[in-house]
Amino acid sequence: MPDSLLHPQPFTSQTTPEALEDLRGRLRATRWPDAPEDAGWSLGTDLDYLRELVAYWADGFDWPGQESALARLPRYRVPVDGLGIHFVHARAVAPVGPVLPLVLCHGWPDSFWRYTKVIPLLTDPGAHGGDPADAFDVVVPDMPGYGFSDRPTGPPLDSIAVAGLWARLMEGLGHRRFGAAGGDIGSHVSRYLALDHPERVVAVHRTDAGVPLHTGDPADLAPEERAWLAAAAAWGGAEGAYAAMHRTKPGTAAFGLTDSPAGLAAWIVEKLRAWSDCGGDIERSFTKDEILTSITLYWLTGTIGSSMRMYSANAAIPPAQLARRVEVPSGFALFPGDIVRPPRAWLERTANAVRVTEPRRGGHFAAFEEPELYAQELREFFRPYRAAVGS
Repeated sequence: MPDSLLHPQPFTSQTTPEALEDLRGRLRATRWPDAPEDAGWSLGTDLDYLRELVAYWADGFDWPGQESALARLPRYRVPVDGLGIHFVHARAVAPVGPVLPLVLCHGWPDSFWRYTKVIPLLTDPGAHGGDPADAFDVVVPDMPGYGFSDRPTGPPLDSIAVAGLWARLMEGLGHRRFGAAGGDIGSHVSRYLALDHPERVVAVHRTDAGVPLHTGDPADLAPEERAWLAAAAAWGGAEGAYAAMHRTKPGTAAFGLTDSPAGLAAWIVEKLRAWSDCGGDIERSFTKDEILTSITLYWLTGTIGSSMRMYSANAAIPPAQLARRVEVPSGFALFPGDIVRPPRAWLERTANAVRVTEPRRGGHFAAFEEPELYAQELREFFRPYRAAVGS
């Protein structure tokens, strides 16, 4: 057996009754703020909706049932470069022809949770209306400081460092060549996998292009590119307060969000609503159980502070790194409800964009909101690159 192989250990979480009782007690003792009449979601999270959600979290939500469902996934932990990494490693079911290993990279505010619906569609497409020849071996790691992976005790890791960890993880799992896909911070991680490990990554798929950066003459850009940069700046001014806090003073916010489950829910649920294709009704995209599963993962692992710190690490990435062009074949699926979607001209400027699609539904959390559409995007995009990994 090659020395480079890792030796993962099966992993399941089991929450103690004491931890659940503490959570429920805190929820029932929530001290609520006031809100202007009919403010709704205009000033942030809607007070009435959060009261409803918190009441259900305290007295209706079945976390042990959700935890048991998550335990059915093939989950592991393994040390990678000194950090314990939690991941799902789901093998292709009854594959026909070459199987493509695929690492799926999540963002914020989520974890491996983002991809739980899509995993069976990718590993067993024949059972879900697809071609068995499109089966993947799927790896879904929690980034350091997220979910059940270790929280770095030193400086937070940026997306470049996480990409390096995932390259090492895939090598250690025996996947010499593989595909990468992601959104949000996971889009950055996937991008750096392609930039720094092009001999390993056969193709990369993303649902966004990340934060735009152009240090040259704006006159060199196409009109649609200039319009997109302006729209992105306007969005940052209207919606980017959370990111400014994460980049500059994440530790300050972490005190309240780690102590108050209602505060944590408010911080996360507003983003789930604003960034999904829900038309203002969050439960068109996520059920209460789905919302609370993601939030409870943050609460029980105590990772809201460590997850936010990654923004400060990414803010320090040099502009020269951000401006690099991806030459690995790149695909983009721009879902209609996502944040400030980039024009094709920008995608072709910054990457070898061989495929750009616009699915009919879905938002920032497309793999969870529209798993069938997302799975089909990945199957079609990666199909020509399967031969590169062999059988």
